[in-house]
Amino acid sequence: MDIESLRDVCLSLPSATEDVKWGNDLCFSVGGKMFCVCGLEPPLMITIKVPDDEFDELCSSPDIRMADYVGRYKWVTVEKESRFSNAEWKRRIMQSYELIAAKLPKQLRENL
Repeated sequence: MDIESLRDVCLSLPSATEDVKWGNDLCFSVGGKMFCVCGLEPPLMITIKVPDDEFDELCSSPDIRMADYVGRYKWVTVEKESRFSNAEWKRRIMQSYELIAAKLPKQLRENL
């Protein structure tokens, strides 16, 4: 997965937006809440939210670590974009999106 493919996947999700935060991180959000973050400088590292029951297993996998600052909320950073196939990336990004969207206020969720 390259950065353009990542953008395509993220922006294909309902009401997804993108912006640059902290000067060098491309952030994808839904309802103002981030669901995917990646650095703009190589190597491409992607940070996503994962289900609670997958967090420990993923963090013990090669090329995946607990995300800085938000790891306690079950976010992981994948240090090599080749760690997952494109299909698996799509699934994981959609999963992150759904986890974040599910926590949005009801009225906002209904408008997505």
